[in-house]
Amino acid sequence: MKIQLRADLMLLMITFFWGSSILLTKIGLNYMQEYNLISLRFIIAFLLSGIVFYKHLIKTDFKTVKYAFILASILFIVYVFATFGTKYTSVSNAGFLFSLTVIFIPVLSSIFLKQKPEKKVVFGIVLAIVGIGLLTLNNELKTGYGDLFCILCALFYAVHIMVTGTMAKHVNSISLGVLQLGFVGLFSIIFSIFMETPKLPNNSESWFSILALSIFCTAIAFIVQIIAQQYTSPTHTGLIFSLEPVFSAVFAFFFTGETLTNKGYLGATLLLISVLIAELDFKSLLKLNDKKYIE
Repeated sequence: MKIQLRADLMLLMITFFWGSSILLTKIGLNYMQEYNLISLRFIIAFLLSGIVFYKHLIKTDFKTVKYAFILASILFIVYVFATFGTKYTSVSNAGFLFSLTVIFIPVLSSIFLKQKPEKKVVFGIVLAIVGIGLLTLNNELKTGYGDLFCILCALFYAVHIMVTGTMAKHVNSISLGVLQLGFVGLFSIIFSIFMETPKLPNNSESWFSILALSIFCTAIAFIVQIIAQQYTSPTHTGLIFSLEPVFSAVFAFFFTGETLTNKGYLGATLLLISVLIAELDFKSLLKLNDKKYIE
């Protein structure tokens, strides 16, 4: 098996895990409060990742800790919005709305980095806006709190990706990634202590959701992503990750019987198309096809 194909299959596996994470979060929220769930998820993920990458952590300097603290502050906001959003909307809606991160990145780049977005991205943004409207607006033309939180989650995750891209160049990226997991866990437990009544899972279903979120959707996903992205292209990575909302919708259908309205399916389809348009490098694909034709 070619190494790139193996890497793509590894990325497909973690996309599958991420697609299941929304349903697992829904299950976990049946038994514990929001910050409690986030804290357990990230503390366990931090401990597992720390064991795997302990050699990197031993060499950690103050700059890495400082950058990890900053990134974790943003990531904490991301998961607060993600968890509350998941609680108050459907699994399918959450999955498709989270994918808006791909659209927000070029928008933020054009605002803060003065990078003019490509025409395909502008078209993708227009499609995404129409898709959001069809997917989330009710008969009174209002968007629910859960859908709004999911959109804000996608926005802040785009910020996190951009800031990570800048900071990771100056420190050990693995140490940075592991430490930010620990800080998110720390922030969450502090919020949980002051705003909730922290507790451990008290039945098999809640333990299953927490351990699956921690081990498969966070720790393993983080480790595999670091390894796999070294052996495949950004285009492949983006396209594979765009399948996450599809997996979310499939999990929602098979495990909860959740379906969308016809208007919702149309909106979800437009959102998925908008993400694909933003991700696909059409020029490279055309060159590749021309090259194959010539050969």
